[in-house]
Amino acid sequence: MKEKYCYDFNKNSKGPLIKRKDNTNAIQCATVLKNGKFATGSNAHSIIIYNNKTYEIELIIYVHDDFVLCLTQLSSGILASSSGDNTIKLFQEKTYKVIQTLNYHKDRVYKIIELNNKNLVSCSWDNSLIIYSPYHNKFRKDYQIKTKGYCSSVIQTKENEICYSEYNAGTYSESIYFYDLLEKKIIDKKDHIGCNCSHMISKDLLLLIEFEKLIVINVNTYNILKKIKVPESGNIYASCMLDKHNFIFGDQYSNIQHWRIEADNLKLISIKKNAHDNWIYTLLLLKDGHILSGDSEGEIKIW
Repeated sequence: MKEKYCYDFNKNSKGPLIKRKDNTNAIQCATVLKNGKFATGSNAHSIIIYNNKTYEIELIIYVHDDFVLCLTQLSSGILASSSGDNTIKLFQEKTYKVIQTLNYHKDRVYKIIELNNKNLVSCSWDNSLIIYSPYHNKFRKDYQIKTKGYCSSVIQTKENEICYSEYNAGTYSESIYFYDLLEKKIIDKKDHIGCNCSHMISKDLLLLIEFEKLIVINVNTYNILKKIKVPESGNIYASCMLDKHNFIFGDQYSNIQHWRIEADNLKLISIKKNAHDNWIYTLLLLKDGHILSGDSEGEIKIW
């Protein structure tokens, strides 16, 4: 099988092509833009746009008053960011001028995703998720999903369904919920499962990555098919799909692990130890096939 990415992270591979430290604090998120460029968001309140040929900085944007926690480019070309300042900023394509601020949340906004129908979903530590719909070239709030705990992860699992994670600080418990967006109700719940990263690895299978575990769930039956303990991982905050057969994740011990998907089975391929000197917060597959990793001290590497 010919892989589409440039680096296999096996133990004999050379080090990164490029190391940069353009931030003074943790790289929380990154996204690839339609034009091939890529952007990072950090705890230094900044969004940095990088050239995809030279990997040099093209633009630094300061519009948030706190950590930049999530970045994603919408199908319309709009760049969306969410922050610890409780807001979501929407930027015009190419100029990166703010065209709208969504400020419905009361606490940090950890994640924003675009659904297949072009609606947006945001999840927050204010114990809620919010659904937004496009309206006259802007977004407006449709409705809010109240939860019992902090929400930091959400993914679309079916055409009209999302899965989100919830942490209840009062009981120190984690759960995931499958929510029907049409019926506006919970379809299924799994207790004692957390989720820092999630990916649909087929139309039927959801991969959850949490503390030292990989979990595969069938989204049609909601049955847990696999629970795999991950070696040498600790807590995991960064992951990336390389193609439909391969994914990587980074952990608090600064390792990057490469796994392969074989039907509903997951196989460890290699571990790149000490990929960074600090906790890995961000992983991103770039358009040229190289991989970006970012750590808790603001350093990025291109592999």
